[in-house]
Amino acid sequence: MNNLSNGHATSRRLEGKVAIITGGASGFGESTARLFARHGAKVVIADVQDDKGQSLCRDINLPEQISYVHCDVTSDNDVRNMVDFAVSRYGQLDIMFNNAGIPGNLDFNILDSDNDNFKRVFDVNVYGGFLGAKHAARVMIPAKRGVILFTSSIASVVAGESPHSYTVSKHAVVGLMKNLCVELGQYGIRVNCISPCAVATPLLTESMGVDKGVVEDIICASATLKGVVPTSEDVAEAAVYLGSDESKFVSGLNLLLDGGYSTTNQSYTRVIKSVLAAGSS
Repeated sequence: MNNLSNGHATSRRLEGKVAIITGGASGFGESTARLFARHGAKVVIADVQDDKGQSLCRDINLPEQISYVHCDVTSDNDVRNMVDFAVSRYGQLDIMFNNAGIPGNLDFNILDSDNDNFKRVFDVNVYGGFLGAKHAARVMIPAKRGVILFTSSIASVVAGESPHSYTVSKHAVVGLMKNLCVELGQYGIRVNCISPCAVATPLLTESMGVDKGVVEDIICASATLKGVVPTSEDVAEAAVYLGSDESKFVSGLNLLLDGGYSTTNQSYTRVIKSVLAAGSS
């Protein structure tokens, strides 16, 4: 068991806050649940992976602070029950982290793209986030406070490197975040996105069909910032910052966790080097 009670020695930046994390049983969600708990938050882990979610709660081993609820984010009833469960158990809701998402099929050719896959990706990534925000706002508006977070992706700002369904869904998430920022600001509710680059999570390695080490090699080879391997813990650290009072005047932000990757056209440099190398041979 990994009892996080020794986290009392750490600055508890989320003390007194209650958070829900969808897709919380693995990947970004798991790392965030662990770090939120370490920083004093009461956390509801929501997922469809019941065995993993319950196992994570046992591993964190803070029964008064951590709980699990089954939630399919595409189900309005499930999302409603998830929020009601958090408020009933802990008395409030301060942070709603809409993290659940799927990559979908690796369809880069629109002529071969599967229509049902496109709809499924949108249902989970966009509609699921919409429902999470809607039901969180239901309890945050009367309280005149709260934080709503979304996991987006650098696919929301970089084109041509991810499947159509995934790319468009992540653009939509950022658009939803910005609209909600404007609407909910009057109630003291902050709304932000976290957009990481590729990270070798179980979800990504499974969708690519390769080992974690291979994914990390690809990420490092294409990175602008060298010497650093991005991890799910980086997303968790960003979520702690955006969920804490340290970011009390930060809203409407799409926080890019990409080591500067999106600031330049990587393909241009590769082509130039290739042409020059060919010319000198």
